[in-house]
Amino acid sequence: MTAREEGGNRPDAVDEAPSNNRVHLVRSGELDGFAAISGGTVGSKRLWMGRVENPPLSSTDNHHHGDSEAGIFVVSGHPVFVFHDGTQEVRLAGNPGDFFLVPPFVRHREENPDPDEPAVVVIARTTQEPIKVSVPELHP
Repeated sequence: MTAREEGGNRPDAVDEAPSNNRVHLVRSGELDGFAAISGGTVGSKRLWMGRVENPPLSSTDNHHHGDSEAGIFVVSGHPVFVFHDGTQEVRLAGNPGDFFLVPPFVRHREENPDPDEPAVVVIARTTQEPIKVSVPELHP
């Protein structure tokens, strides 16, 4: 069995096939910033995946992800996703094992209200690279 058949991007593997014709392994220590799977890391055409760690007592700015859908899996911690439903601000608190969907253009922010524990999530987006458009308010 070759190194590629064992499933890895290893220095000893001979790259016999085009990069879009094989399985890629990106180990946890090999992320490019937040990105694990992207056009830049493995040549992905329509998918972006990455890991984000929000420190204790932190909050992102208000933003949306353009025409990209975002699926989020909570690895650890208790992140809170905040958005406006047209009448009021809504706060959805997550726990490890929970999933969130953020539809295209939905303004939101992520918060980690825990004073001690980081919130770690895995994000998958329907665009090759991450899109983050900062906005001044949650309500348009």
